Amino acid sequence: MSFRLGLTGSIGMGKSTTAKMFADLGCAVWDADAAVHRLYSKGGAAVDAMQAMLPEVVVDQAVSRDKLKQLIGRDPAVLKTVEQVVHPLVAKDRAAFVEAATADILVFDIPLLFETGGNTTMDAVVCVSVSPQIQRDRVLERGTMTEAQFDHIRAKQMPNDEKAARADYVVFTDTLDHARTQVEKIVTTIRGQLDHA
Repeated sequence: MSFRLGLTGSIGMGKSTTAKMFADLGCAVWDADAAVHRLYSKGGAAVDAMQAMLPEVVVDQAVSRDKLKQLIGRDPAVLKTVEQVVHPLVAKDRAAFVEAATADILVFDIPLLFETGGNTTMDAVVCVSVSPQIQRDRVLERGTMTEAQFDHIRAKQMPNDEKAARADYVVFTDTLDHARTQVEKIVTTIRGQLDHA
């Protein structure tokens, strides 16, 4: 039986980099955002359903995230409709990952883990964390969003301090070396528990 480890953290905290560190140590990683990308891409499982409900967001047989974002911006109620289609498909994608995985530790990279109650299905949760200033700098350095967009996204997410307080482990991603040391320690701890189970 594999150990289910939730990995969460707010935007710009270094979650993707931390997920890769777990993968480098032999953990199997499932990425919720990547699952949604697969569902929205050409031939993806969400495309036909979205075409039927919101035809204007389907471009070249794929769901356009930009068009979807604009539509939700104009009518926030659309989000509920989208979630009714996407959430069951994401759950199916995750179940397929669990069934196929052979690693002793399965890492579930889910940005809104606590917000959606997904933490209740995990054996433990890791929260990545960094100071608010580093978080802001990292996100704005990417050049993909404005300060207002960043503030809007952050306002929708559970405060980082609250996530960290609810997590079993906190990984500080101020430097790569510091983050890697913490990840190695977590993996060693969990593998030690599994050996004695």
